[in-house]
Amino acid sequence: MKNSVLMVALLLALALPANLGGQTMPLLQAVEPASGTIGDVLTATGENLGNQNVAALYLTDGKDDVKMVIVEQTATAIKFRLPAGLKAGRFAILILTTGKSPALIEEPVKVTVLPPGPGPTTS
Repeated sequence: MKNSVLMVALLLALALPANLGGQTMPLLQAVEPASGTIGDVLTATGENLGNQNVAALYLTDGKDDVKMVIVEQTATAIKFRLPAGLKAGRFAILILTTGKSPALIEEPVKVTVLPPGPGPTTS
């Protein structure tokens, strides 16, 4: 019984239109490169990513959310900089939608923040 209720809920969720309340929902499909260090600019690509749909972009480890600096934004891509203070690790991407009822949506894309490399060496 429990599994059938979950299956029905999943099917209903998949059947929901991508246009809720007159707003087209954003969807990330990839991030290039998939990893970087503090200060690097990464590019998230997908659909409906313009500023009329996406208000902000965050990285989350499931506990803490860190807002990214958006460098450039179009309908199909968002370029963002990994900010100072971000710890190394694997993060999910959250999109904050625009509109009357903004929502944080976890996207099916992950980013790995690498630890800083060794500093310059002197000889």
